[in-house]
Order: sequence, then C-alpha cells, then structure tokens
Amino acid sequence: MSRQLASVTLGTLGLDVALLIALWLTLSRAPTRGAGARLERVRRVAAAAVALQLVHFLEEWHSGFHVRFPQLVGLAPWSSEFFVAFNAAWLVVWAACAALLRAERPALLLPLWFLAVASLANGVAHPLLAAAVRGYFPGLWSSLAVGAAGVFLLRALAAATAPRRSALRA
Repeated sequence: MSRQLASVTLGTLGLDVALLIALWLTLSRAPTRGAGARLERVRRVAAAAVALQLVHFLEEWHSGFHVRFPQLVGLAPWSSEFFVAFNAAWLVVWAACAALLRAERPALLLPLWFLAVASLANGVAHPLLAAAVRGYFPGLWSSLAVGAAGVFLLRALAAATAPRRSALRA
C-alpha cells in the first residue's frame, strides 16, 4: 500500500466509524407514518448543516487541515486533490439527499444520519485537536457550529423516525 493511500485510509477511520453508526441508525429506524412534516424539518436542518459543512471545509482548506491533521497523527499529508474531491463529493451527496428528502425515500436518510454523526464528531474532535496542540487547529472555529448542527439534525432525524418494529405504530 502506498504511503499516501495508507495515510488516507488510516486518517479517515473516524469517519468510517461515523458511517457505520449512520448505517446502524438507518437500518434500525424507519420514518414514522405521516412523517412528512417532520421530514420537512429534517430537510431544512440538513440544508443548514450542509451549508455549515461547506464553511467548515473552507476553513479547513485555507488553514491546512489536510497537511496538519495527518502529520499530527504520524501520517503523510493528504494531497490537495484528495481533500477537495472527498469533501466536495460528500457535500454534493448531502445536499442532494436533503433536496430529495421530500420524496420520503428511506435510503436518503443514510447520508443524512452520516452528516449528523460526522458533524457532531467534528464538534468534539476539533476542540480536542486544538487542546492537543495547545492552540488553534485547522477547522476549530467552524467546528463549533457544525457540532451544534449535528445535534439539531440528530434530534430532527430521531423525531421523524422510530425503531423499525414500532415505526408503523407511531
């Protein structure tokens, strides 16, 4: 495995965990009967979370997160191309799912659960990284708003869904 591929693979393991949690939430919960209004709230909160993630990505990009984070954990810096493509791809997926959520397709919830969990993780991880370096760490300022958006999105998703065995009773 190349040094760059190893760095990307190991450096994004936290997001892999967030994606597994999102998959579990998607498989274990379903939209409740008549969840249209609640899903509309999810859509609005998700749109705001995506906008904040864009701001967060821009802060990370301009302050060198793709170089400083991998180096902090003993990995090779990530290429600019990878960092931009990775973030742009997720921003597009999240925006599309938020826009299409009116269709009430449960599969659209997986990326939104991931957005919520990853946003919350960002809100915790960036202040911890700043504490580890005893100063500013790329992405710190916007991570606070992103973390809050994650909490609001988790709450909205939880209100629009229920455990699968009782989803139709709600």
